Amino acid sequence: MGRHTVAAPASMPRRGIVMSIIGAVAVVALVGSGVYLWVGGHLNPLLASADGGCAEPVQLAVVADRTIAPALTAIAEDFDDANDGCVSTEITAQDSADTAAVLASGSADADAWVPESSVWLDRMNATAASLGQAVPAVEVRDGVASSPVVFAAAATKATALASEPVSWTRVLGGALPTILPDPEASAASLAGLYALRGHSSPDDPRQFAGAMIALGKSIPASTTAAFGALGASDAPMIVITSEAQVAAYNNEEQAEPLVAAYPTDGTVALDYPFVVLPEAASQQTETASADPEPDGVKTKAELLEDFEAAIRADTEVLTAAGFRAADGTGKLDLAGVGVEAPIAGTALDGAAQLEILRAWGVLTLRSRMLAVIDVSGSMEEPAESGLRRIDIFQQAAVGAMEKFSGEVELGVWIFSTARNGELDYEDLAPIAPLADLAHKQQIAGIIQSLPDRLGGATGLYDSTLAAVKRVRESYDPEKVNSVLLITDGKNEDENGISLEALLAELKKMDDPTKPVPVIMIGFGPDTDVPAMQQIAQVTKGAAYSASKPEDLGIVLVDALSQRTCRPNCG
Repeated sequence: MGRHTVAAPASMPRRGIVMSIIGAVAVVALVGSGVYLWVGGHLNPLLASADGGCAEPVQLAVVADRTIAPALTAIAEDFDDANDGCVSTEITAQDSADTAAVLASGSADADAWVPESSVWLDRMNATAASLGQAVPAVEVRDGVASSPVVFAAAATKATALASEPVSWTRVLGGALPTILPDPEASAASLAGLYALRGHSSPDDPRQFAGAMIALGKSIPASTTAAFGALGASDAPMIVITSEAQVAAYNNEEQAEPLVAAYPTDGTVALDYPFVVLPEAASQQTETASADPEPDGVKTKAELLEDFEAAIRADTEVLTAAGFRAADGTGKLDLAGVGVEAPIAGTALDGAAQLEILRAWGVLTLRSRMLAVIDVSGSMEEPAESGLRRIDIFQQAAVGAMEKFSGEVELGVWIFSTARNGELDYEDLAPIAPLADLAHKQQIAGIIQSLPDRLGGATGLYDSTLAAVKRVRESYDPEKVNSVLLITDGKNEDENGISLEALLAELKKMDDPTKPVPVIMIGFGPDTDVPAMQQIAQVTKGAAYSASKPEDLGIVLVDALSQRTCRPNCG
């Protein structure tokens, strides 16, 4: 009686949508002894019950994250029954990222929201500010449940996985193969990145940036898709997720169940706050100053508070769904998860998580890049390690290639002087997706062949100008278009363009709607750093210098990870 729930369709896009929270549907429902017509999200009495105690049920609309919506639906059914048909509670399942976007745009057709984490409130506020909207006047209450962030693994590989400590430190160092669902849609993933940063070296920000680049190499379509990949992998690997999501997945009787591995170096937890949305919050204020309702008749504000209390009291339903108590305590008796609650570390910092999310967005932008590599004779010279400069570059280039996702498009030029007739540069591979295995193998072959291509002086300026022109000719507005130029020297082409002429040409070509930053990496003692900095500045790129060729790998990570600070990177 009085049970009316609406679930959002499973095919709904994960983020960036603005949708109506309650759709217009029409069905006939029997409530008590009265007949009601369901229209546009409301029950209208066609024939009110003479002895039901209320002429019309009060409608409560609650939007809940998909992970907790099934449990809240069960609680809502019991709650409506206990109120003798005087309330009808709808639970709409929706990804928290989507709800945050809806609320930020100024739409709030629900009374309450239970997001996966408080971070979505910070995201809502930041999005509203970016849209020029007022920050929604919501009332944030304590969490109604919690779920720690864990590592999910295929049950058949659990023994092999446990042969070494399962920790954030191993994820950070790349020693534990890890899948990360998109943190722009998953609070568990974002909280996982927060925990990961907490275990990185505060003195070396490249460590965390490098880990994010590696994790962003392949982003699954959803958490469920990530879980499915675990069983298909030959080697043990993990998915960063929440304990409740592991329990929910196993409840579906999967062919390959999961187990939750708890990080040995601590974890964090999602808090599921109860959020009263603007319309309901204003109604509460108005109700406090209005005339009281007749005896026995509760207002919407009172019923909303009662429903919140019902959620907190119904620990049986929440624990059966894999949730811990709001304070992180409680025991579970479910397949694949531990009985005792893990000890969560420090509370999640919303501002810090948004900072991480912004960095993630930059690091995982799909790039379209032309790599222009110096193959002048000086690349034969030995470095301090005894290896030649070209050998060290090969090692760094192979490592960088492994960090790129298949969606990155990469082309390769080499340059010295008179490389191709009168031209200082030579086009060896077009700009194309690394997802094309033949193209990726072609580039790998070029990298291996570089020692055999050395010779000539350094035709830096002509090659830079030609590379920018080439990227502009085939500009893709859906990607980050750039030139990555690596050199160990300074311009030595006396017959080529001057620095002043190069800078003038680059300024003339500049188009703010089609930026082509030049990222210049110089290594070794002979690089012309001032010239590199001027070229980078005029193209809104960046210039990096590795004082030792051995530092080239570290500098490549910087070049990939500091796109937000250009052209003023430290």
